[in-house]
Amino acid sequence: MSRAHPTLGAILTRRIAFFAVLAMVLQLAVIFSDYYWNVGELSRLFVEQETERLAAGITIDGQSVQYRLPDSVRQRYHERSTGYVARIRDASGALVFESCDEACENRFLPADVNPPDFWLRSLRPGKPLALVGGRAFLIGNQRFVVDVATIDDPQNVVSSVFWNEVIEHMLVPMSILLVLVLGATLLSVRQALKPVRAAADAADSIDPMDARSHLNFDGMPREVAHLAIAVNRAFERVGELMASQKLFTSGIAHEIRTPLAAMKLELGNIDHPRARRAEADLDDLVRFVAELTTLARLDSFDHGIFEAIDLVGLSSSVVEQLAPWVYEHNHSLEFSPEVRTASIRGAPALLKDALRNLVENAVRHTPKGTAIVVHVGSNKIRVEDQHAGEIRAEAKTTDHADSLGIGLKIVARIAELHGGVLRQSTTRSGHVFEITLADQPKHVPFRHE
Repeated sequence: MSRAHPTLGAILTRRIAFFAVLAMVLQLAVIFSDYYWNVGELSRLFVEQETERLAAGITIDGQSVQYRLPDSVRQRYHERSTGYVARIRDASGALVFESCDEACENRFLPADVNPPDFWLRSLRPGKPLALVGGRAFLIGNQRFVVDVATIDDPQNVVSSVFWNEVIEHMLVPMSILLVLVLGATLLSVRQALKPVRAAADAADSIDPMDARSHLNFDGMPREVAHLAIAVNRAFERVGELMASQKLFTSGIAHEIRTPLAAMKLELGNIDHPRARRAEADLDDLVRFVAELTTLARLDSFDHGIFEAIDLVGLSSSVVEQLAPWVYEHNHSLEFSPEVRTASIRGAPALLKDALRNLVENAVRHTPKGTAIVVHVGSNKIRVEDQHAGEIRAEAKTTDHADSLGIGLKIVARIAELHGGVLRQSTTRSGHVFEITLADQPKHVPFRHE
């Protein structure tokens, strides 16, 4: 799978992040229109936040009240004539802190008036702000009233008030919500895609050459089950094509064999040396057609017929059947198992054909008196031909490979169908063909008694 294709989780993450940022921008526009251009709302926020900063400096030690101007507001209230004034009183009206100019008494509520928990009065409409207001706080079971006032807001505190509101009431909540939504989405997607990954793994392991292979869609979500059903239908159509190809090749083989058999009968009635040569050529043609048909059938082979077999026993039976024919052609045949048993899964008929093909080709394409040895290992079959005299490896390999023709392709295809490979090599005295199968069977080492 290419890394250029993003995962579904990555796609959803990008889209959620995009729409979350878009929502933040829209929300910021709404807050800007509702707060920044709403002087009354900004004035309220100014009084709330500024009085809260000033009240943070109140400490109670036993019966005494102490006050230290917080660093966040020290620059505005450490001296007078800065454009900002403040006053803090306890419940009895006693001053805890005061930073006032000569107009303080005119701006704040009189000392003998019991102030409400929150009050606000605009000194001049519009911006920059000109206001006075106060707020009551309960600290250590004592009530304190913090009054503030500003004329023209020279330090533009209203901007920090606005952005503080944006951060506290928009960025922080929406960021937390974004993290939760992303986490929940990715978790949900991961859980929802489990059946899809399982179906993909199952589809990857489907053998198109096995008519019984299909996707099991039990327990899958409806959408994934629909995909699995579609895949099964596709493989069913492949199976139908394989079956029709089998029928087609069988029909061709049958139609060709009949006239060839008739031709051989006619040639048998002719008493002439040229007729005998024609019969030999016809036999080669019959064998060629049979090999061509076999190769075509292998392309539509069904892995569903695989079964557990003993490779040693199967090879032994083939050698036993071929031995008389090999001896008639003045060759010797030896069976040399390397293990006692070798259990694998495969198609017995195909493996027999492969071994038979190698032995027959060794007989046809080696000089008389050649010793043919069949070795069988835990998951391999090796056929060696050994004859007297040393031959050149280069010529030996080429001539033998060309003479095998389609027969060698059939053996290689059978090995491939069993997940294996056919290897060819030469020695100083002959040729070696080895079929290695993919299965790693359990075997019992062979001991010569």
